[in-house]
Amino acid sequence: MKKLKQNATLQDIQSYVKEMEKERGFDQDSILQKCLMLGEETGELFRSIRKDQGLKADINKEYGDTALELADVLIYLCSIANRLDINLEKAFQDKEEINEQRIWK
Repeated sequence: MKKLKQNATLQDIQSYVKEMEKERGFDQDSILQKCLMLGEETGELFRSIRKDQGLKADINKEYGDTALELADVLIYLCSIANRLDINLEKAFQDKEEINEQRIWK
C-alpha cells in the first residue's frame, strides 16, 4: 500500500481511500453498507465528544479517541463519494460558492 503524502489534499485522501479499500477487500461493499458504517462511526464520534466534554456517560463503555473517530468518518465519507463518482474537493468548492452568496444573520 502506498503511503499518503504529507499535506495531502482532499482529492489525495479520497484516492488513497479507494486504493486502501481495494487492498483490504472492502471495495465491493455497497453504498448502503458504507452509509450504515458512516452512521455507526458518527455515533462513535459523538460518544467520544460527550466524553471529552465531561457529559454523563456509561463508565462501563469504551470511548474512542475523537481525532481517530473523525478520521473514521472521513474515510467512510470518501468511500461513499467514490462509489458515487463524486469529487469531494470539487463538491466542497462548489458548495462554498453557494454559501458565500448566502446572508447570515
